[in-house]
Amino acid sequence: MTTTYAVLSEGLEKRYGDVRALRGLDLAVAEGTVCGLLGPNGAGKTTAVRLLTTLLRPDAGSARVAGHDLVREAAAVRRRIGVTGQDTSVDGDLTGRQNLRLFARLHRVPDAAGRAGELLERFGLAEAADRPASTYSGGMRRRLDLAASLIRRPAVLFLDEPTTGLDPASRNRIWDAVRELKERGTTVVLTTQYLEEADRLADDIALVDRGRIAHTGSPDRLKALVGAHAEVVVPHAEVMARAAAVLDHLTGAEPVFDHDRCAVGAVATDPTLTLPRLVRELDAAGVPLLDASLRPPTLDDVFLRLTGGSRTTKETAA
Repeated sequence: MTTTYAVLSEGLEKRYGDVRALRGLDLAVAEGTVCGLLGPNGAGKTTAVRLLTTLLRPDAGSARVAGHDLVREAAAVRRRIGVTGQDTSVDGDLTGRQNLRLFARLHRVPDAAGRAGELLERFGLAEAADRPASTYSGGMRRRLDLAASLIRRPAVLFLDEPTTGLDPASRNRIWDAVRELKERGTTVVLTTQYLEEADRLADDIALVDRGRIAHTGSPDRLKALVGAHAEVVVPHAEVMARAAAVLDHLTGAEPVFDHDRCAVGAVATDPTLTLPRLVRELDAAGVPLLDASLRPPTLDDVFLRLTGGSRTTKETAA
């Protein structure tokens, strides 16, 4: 079966002066799927989204979005996509209903009032529809912003960190909206700092590192690339160093210390590491144990292992 791609880029490059934000980005997003773009701050995620939504022109490379060439057919691309950026684009002086009607008229959507009402119901904003958007909570404003990006029923929707700063209830509403969009056939490209969000929503994940796609695959496939997370709890701090040496030997990763709990942890590079082997090695090294465990890797483990970066690194490029 031939895969049809909603987004397909080859060798995209972008410079900001001496900074190379993108160094040959190759990305393929199948139609009707959710693709999560993950990477350390400064890896190039936001620059990639700005290029793919025609807000920037690439310095090199090519891409097709919703069947149209990114540069030669930029206007056609814009007609087929929706974008929700990190900052809301709604007007606080207008009501929620007025905001959506305005977007509908700007995009020449037939029956602007009807489409606005439909989206207000869909995103749980009908009761607040005639209040100024400035009175909305942060979660309500994000939902209104997402509704505005869907005013034309886009084929591809780009969401750039759509739930940053939201409370869990508001985040869940956005997640439900993304799932519904996928069921309706919309392709979603999502950048996020919440790895749980990507794990729950994305069919495929593209790990961006230093301006390139470092790894791609489903969340489960990427987790299979790293071993389990090993943790050892010892009775007193004096033996933590010995426990760390054993973990270093077995996992090939730099151990992480939790001094409050007298615990040491590391993510194994060897996916075949077992708990009995871990306990035997600790016993042979004379390390007394309160507890030892192996748990399946999370996307946090994958992120740190495969990008070698920190999610809290200050953004330097995009």
